[in-house]
Amino acid sequence: MAQVLEFKLPDLGEGLTEAEIVRWLVEVGDVVAVDQPVVEVETAKAMVEVPCPYGGVVTARYGEEGTELPVGAPLLTVAVGSVEPVAGRDDSGGSTGGGAAESGTSGNVLVGYGTGAPVARRRRVRPTPVSAESSVPATGIEASARAEAETYMAAGPTVAAAVASAPKSGVVEPQGPVAVISPLVRKLARQHGLDLRQIVGTGRDGLILRTDVESAVRAADEESAAVTEPVTQPKAEPSVERIPLRGVRGAVADKLSRSRREIPDATCWVDADATELMAARAAMNAAGGAAAGPKVSVLALLARICTAALARFPELNSTVDADAREIVRLAGVHLGFAAQTERGLVVPVVRDAHTRNAESIGEEIARLTGAARDGKLTPAQLTGGTFTLNNYGVFGVDGSTPIINHPEAAMLGVGRIMPKPWVYEGELAVRQVVQLSLTFDHRVCDGGTAGGFLRYVADCVEQPAVLLRTL
Repeated sequence: MAQVLEFKLPDLGEGLTEAEIVRWLVEVGDVVAVDQPVVEVETAKAMVEVPCPYGGVVTARYGEEGTELPVGAPLLTVAVGSVEPVAGRDDSGGSTGGGAAESGTSGNVLVGYGTGAPVARRRRVRPTPVSAESSVPATGIEASARAEAETYMAAGPTVAAAVASAPKSGVVEPQGPVAVISPLVRKLARQHGLDLRQIVGTGRDGLILRTDVESAVRAADEESAAVTEPVTQPKAEPSVERIPLRGVRGAVADKLSRSRREIPDATCWVDADATELMAARAAMNAAGGAAAGPKVSVLALLARICTAALARFPELNSTVDADAREIVRLAGVHLGFAAQTERGLVVPVVRDAHTRNAESIGEEIARLTGAARDGKLTPAQLTGGTFTLNNYGVFGVDGSTPIINHPEAAMLGVGRIMPKPWVYEGELAVRQVVQLSLTFDHRVCDGGTAGGFLRYVADCVEQPAVLLRTL
């Protein structure tokens, strides 16, 4: 017999407990296949399309676009056909096959977003026998009503019992199921803004037919036509706008607030002459022949300088375990970099940056930046950083005191590179000057270590040849 299966919001992994509905990809009444994406949701880490493990007709959706649902809450229901055991399966549950092929659903999961519970064994759809009555020619409203009534009878005793329990007269109570089987009836009511619970069905056991909805539509049109004079609405007073803190914006707010509460941060800064660094970059990008390669960005060079500085000052590549009252120094450098997107500020992570050269870091930064702008970063690409590089100079500012990306211990900020007066070799000259700032967790080191790190970074910016010592 027919079954209506409920699909719940799956575990999206990375400790995420809720998601916001961004866009529905199906409507009520649509036919969906197994593993077809049905909704696009946004978590605190990324946006992802959620596939449905059932194939059939969508009978209900839970939540409008913009609604936030917890993990495990119903997303939608799907009506599937009647089923019978697959040939080759014995009574004890054994089977000649194995794996996901024996499941009534796909058994697939979202990669990187957790694994669902084991699924039921595979079942085969059994055709519903066509009644002799359905072969009698009919046209117009009678044919529509008969088709909907036959669909209702084929849906099995579950729906019939639900409909039978509905009141036979008066307005339908808001509690309990709606006495509707046909998705077309639901869609027609939704298009005209009608509440099916307020419509009394004329079908068998109170079933709401298409003719009932059409009658309600005509009644609503006649009522609206009777109003001859428009009612003047009072002018609304200006009010404040309230924007919910959820999704990426909410995650950023929570993380920054936690950083301010838990980390006793301090900031030091220094101006540096970046003229030689810019000249070295121009020479790299202009090289031809065997030395030619992908263009190297200023951010990639600064990232490579950071990995070299962290090798000298590993105290800043660490985190604090407050519960154990321990400083945890990390062996590898997973370098995060701040990227501004239409969805807000995100911090993609370059894995194992300490093993990469400037060219490799630049290619990975470009790849992650493109994914961030397209909204396709996964939670794994946004977590696990050990140190962050923040190039706020792209916004046309010189300096900043950034908030540390919890639970990291430090962040290097880079202002815009501008031509400024500078004393060079005893004479006043116009040089390319940049301001560098380091915000650090004062629990992991003292000012001497932070100052030494920042001074080494500034020396590499002013004299890129210093980096040759570490190559």
